[in-house]
Amino acid sequence: MPRPIRVAIVGAGPAGIYAADALLKSDAAQDPGVSVDLFERMPAPFGLIRYGVAPDHPRIKGIVTALHRVLDKPQVRLFGNVDYPGDITLDDLHRFYDAVVFATGAMADRALDVPGINLDGSFGAADFVSWYDGHPDVPRTWPLEAEKVAVLGVGNVALDVARILAKTADELLPTEIPPNVHAGLRQNKAVEVHVFGRRGPAQAKFSPMELRELDHSPNIEVIVDPEDIEYDEGSIAERRGNRHADMVASTLEKWAIRDTGTRPHRVHLHFFESPEEILGEDGRVVGLRTERTELDGTGNVRGTGRFTDWDVQAVYRAVGYYSDELPKLPFDLASGTVPNQAGRVLAADSSHETAVYVTGWIKRGPVGLIGHTKGDANETVACLLDDHTAGRLPGATAPEPDAVTAFLEERGVRYTTRDGWYRLDAHERALGAAEDRERVKVVEREDMLRHSGS
Repeated sequence: MPRPIRVAIVGAGPAGIYAADALLKSDAAQDPGVSVDLFERMPAPFGLIRYGVAPDHPRIKGIVTALHRVLDKPQVRLFGNVDYPGDITLDDLHRFYDAVVFATGAMADRALDVPGINLDGSFGAADFVSWYDGHPDVPRTWPLEAEKVAVLGVGNVALDVARILAKTADELLPTEIPPNVHAGLRQNKAVEVHVFGRRGPAQAKFSPMELRELDHSPNIEVIVDPEDIEYDEGSIAERRGNRHADMVASTLEKWAIRDTGTRPHRVHLHFFESPEEILGEDGRVVGLRTERTELDGTGNVRGTGRFTDWDVQAVYRAVGYYSDELPKLPFDLASGTVPNQAGRVLAADSSHETAVYVTGWIKRGPVGLIGHTKGDANETVACLLDDHTAGRLPGATAPEPDAVTAFLEERGVRYTTRDGWYRLDAHERALGAAEDRERVKVVEREDMLRHSGS
């Protein structure tokens, strides 16, 4: 009798769990069956849902409910606090599994090559997000002395950074932020946040809902300069062909023509300003220099040679995420992705690496919303199953489910499990209930392991 197909998925965020779901919904799940093990370097699952989504976005975190339904399937196991390749290598995985899918996402900041980027007070947005989301592997404090702050980028991460900086600590207290983050935000001196985009309103990458939410805070006055509301033929075509772009532009237009209110903190949304240099004195940020741009007819922009120096004491770049290189796999430094064809990993000679696949941001780059990873997962899993049907998977030499647990225990790896996650989850919810909150996130890795029973 044929045994189930054994698949290892490295990364237990949405991309990895959607891949597991695609496997469980496939015909192969009925015959010969599938068995999926998720390996996650954090003690808890859910990746960027837990460590990349702003705490005041509970609707997005609601995706966790759907992810739990997959995680709860008997064909799925979770091995948390397991590092690739420190605890388990690709050769090890090939020994235990018929196929390996990497869904490791992207957690680092994409580089921005402008003078002054390394000054004190110049930060990557991803690092700030990791701090306020209670990631165990980042410092417990964050410098928040700047009264005026610049955020570079016009995507949802830029909005998150601007909103967290502009809200009060007590406004965020009902969320799941841990005590160290609340204490840090109470010391935040920011009262003026400037968000800069080099192109126009029609090219902004905000989600309409996220943009509108910025104006819901009783403490944040959102300001748009009427001179920044400008369109060319390319911009008009973008609005006509993209409903979200049209909704974003319409919201910005309304804000540009309204009277400025009296809410104490201000977020300025600037367009047609390209960052040229972060200005510094004595090694610290003291300003930002931008060049005014103009539309060229296609929706792109060109420089005008007119420069403005902005009085800010901190600069956050939110220009995109970048994936970590994975040992034993090829890597494209420019895109921050593993070269692949529909999810099949490509070797240097463009042949397919045997039984190795990618999905999510490590596959396509850090673009699109969380739901877009479903299509990635379906495509990748279809290729994996085609390869299995065609006999292109050599097969695991030690496919017994107990073999990998024995291996980890022999290595002394303190791995967490699905049951362990539910213990940690219950503990965090109990901490929250004591303060009339849904949850208080545990930050320290050792505490996460202890409450997981590991």
